[in-house]
Amino acid sequence: MEQKRRNKTKHRKRGTHPAVHILKAMGTLLLSIFLIIVITMSIFGTVLTIYVLNFADTTTDIMLEKSVESNITRFLYDNPDYDEETDEPQDKYVLYYTLRNEYKHQLWVDLDQIPQVVQDAFVYTEDERFYAHDGVDFKSTFAAFVNAFLPNRARRGGSTITQQTIKNLTGDDAVSGVQGIERKIREVFRAINVEKTYTKDDILEAYLNVVPQGTSKYDIIGVQSAANFYFGKDISELDLAEAACLAGMNNAPSANNPIDNIKNNNIRRKYCLDHMYKAGAIDSQEYEDALNEPLEIAGNFDYSSETIYDGELEDQGMTDWYLDAAILEARQRIASERGITTDEAAELISNGGFTIYTCVDIDMQHEIEKKMQDASNFTTWYMDPADDTLWSAFVCMDYKGNVKAVCGSRSEKDEILGWNQAVNGARSPGSCIKPIASYAPALDQDLITMTSSYNDKPIKLNGKDWPVNYSEFDASQGNWSYKNFYTYQMLLKSLNTMPAQLIDQLTPSYSYNFLKSKLDITNLLDTDNDYAPLTVGAFGYGLHLDELVGAYMIFGNGGKKYEKSYIYKIEDAAGKVIYEKTDGYKQAVSDSTAYIMNRMMQYVINDKEGTGRYAKLKKTDLVGKTGTSEKWRDLNFVGCTPDYVSGIWVGYNENNEDGEPRSVSSTDYQNIGAIWKNIFGDIAESEPHKSFDEEGCFPMPDTVVKLNFCTSTGLIATDRCGSQQVGYFKASNVPGYCYH
Repeated sequence: MEQKRRNKTKHRKRGTHPAVHILKAMGTLLLSIFLIIVITMSIFGTVLTIYVLNFADTTTDIMLEKSVESNITRFLYDNPDYDEETDEPQDKYVLYYTLRNEYKHQLWVDLDQIPQVVQDAFVYTEDERFYAHDGVDFKSTFAAFVNAFLPNRARRGGSTITQQTIKNLTGDDAVSGVQGIERKIREVFRAINVEKTYTKDDILEAYLNVVPQGTSKYDIIGVQSAANFYFGKDISELDLAEAACLAGMNNAPSANNPIDNIKNNNIRRKYCLDHMYKAGAIDSQEYEDALNEPLEIAGNFDYSSETIYDGELEDQGMTDWYLDAAILEARQRIASERGITTDEAAELISNGGFTIYTCVDIDMQHEIEKKMQDASNFTTWYMDPADDTLWSAFVCMDYKGNVKAVCGSRSEKDEILGWNQAVNGARSPGSCIKPIASYAPALDQDLITMTSSYNDKPIKLNGKDWPVNYSEFDASQGNWSYKNFYTYQMLLKSLNTMPAQLIDQLTPSYSYNFLKSKLDITNLLDTDNDYAPLTVGAFGYGLHLDELVGAYMIFGNGGKKYEKSYIYKIEDAAGKVIYEKTDGYKQAVSDSTAYIMNRMMQYVINDKEGTGRYAKLKKTDLVGKTGTSEKWRDLNFVGCTPDYVSGIWVGYNENNEDGEPRSVSSTDYQNIGAIWKNIFGDIAESEPHKSFDEEGCFPMPDTVVKLNFCTSTGLIATDRCGSQQVGYFKASNVPGYCYH
């Protein structure tokens, strides 16, 4: 028994004590936790590294060269008297108009014009290690980084001059939360890259030109503007006390400037002088003198050093119709380039800093506006002026889409950026739609030739009846007979039956997409993909006049559709081009189609039955088309001369007492072709070119052949044909010969 007890005791001693098991378990647990932490931190570190490196790849695009905005936006136009060949001593560009923000001031000044005392004041106040670091003070940056996570803590800076410059240039200034952290990371990499790319002098120069120095009322940017505003001086004239005044208020200009709070400014002036003295930049006497010097505050702008064009500081008065259109386009261009809304772009333009070059022909613009206000160009001799309430709009452009003149009303302009009927308005083009929606596409697809024969008979398409214009009752047969017409005859008489049949052959969708994609018609509705809109212009919303005129450019330049534009270049304040119109175009139709359409539309003007015969000029080629909407609410004419394509619309903006659209009376007002001629005829007759066939205009391309056709059959004439007429045909699509 005793032996068994000893054996049991011996066996227990050889086992493991329970405490050992516990210690081992705890050790395993701690080791597991440690490994989990290590793995987690490794993953977090990897993710954080990738996250940070992504910023390094995408935030290194800062440019410092004169990155400055002015409070003036200038609109210019080409000087019509400037001779580029002789380069005579006169300005190539003339000031058209200026937009000025009276509450913003910014001027660029080179570093060598900024006194050393001003440079030192800002450096020792804002970043005393500026010349030693590589763009980032990591101690201060880390403190600001941690501070972003702490609640109810005052904002901590720590940014170097390099980082502040980047923030002021980019507007990237989030200060809290995740966005604040991301901004700091971007800023660090940008600062490092900027320090590698630019010298310290480059960085300091940019900083001193973009540092905010404004009051609660005025937005003052840069030390040159601040010296101008606060002291009425050039920056080169500032002394130590004035330099300390500007540098001291830099942490919160609106609260520490000498106009809104001189007490705060004196405290901050001392702060600046303390740092300069501590750094050895000034001695004790300079310190005392600057600290006690009374400041003489001017508190106003001196614009004289800023003016570069005569008259730009004068009251610019009312804008004209062209300028309004140019301002609207500039908003769209800048919004697109900078990825902002048009409202934000409008704010940028009004704040200044852009130079906008317009396409205007200033002499033409003035003449058009004058003629549009002359009632005799519209009314008949017995029209009572009191009843003359007809509206009108006019547009002229060259064959590359550069708008030369625009007028949005017959009245004298009395509102800046008011309603411009030529640009903002949309009305029915009537039969002006036919050349661009049916005839040109059909000719381009070889569905017709100039002498294709169509019968003017009643047709029904999509539930709509298309009435005939030319029919007669055949007594011998006891029924109605309908006349055949050739393509050019249908066009000159503006008959509806052939365009309706062409739309049916092309399909409405083809014509609809042709207008949108090839001719840049922007405001078509889905319901406009139908016969009535595409045949006679009965659109649900209507077309803008400048887009309608722009579509017709293809008939004077070989089928090329250029972008319509009122401006051809925009520069920012640093002279960087942010938009420039190119010579790019879309080939809407072939050159052969364009030329044949041009020749067919001459009949609209020259034929005795042509609807546009009242627009005919004496010395200058003119081709075009009239358009009248239902109930004569809208009258249009678009005409192509060798140098310009132009168009006019007339109509009313109100209904009759019965609520029906008010018609344009044919007894009270002149024919629409005559009105166009009254407005533009003199200008057209004075164009450099008189014929489309002149060099530099639109001579017949090699793809077109000029052949006589038989007037009885429309086929190519032979010796047997007694009545012949000149026709134009695609070389690849010539009708057969006539053996009549």
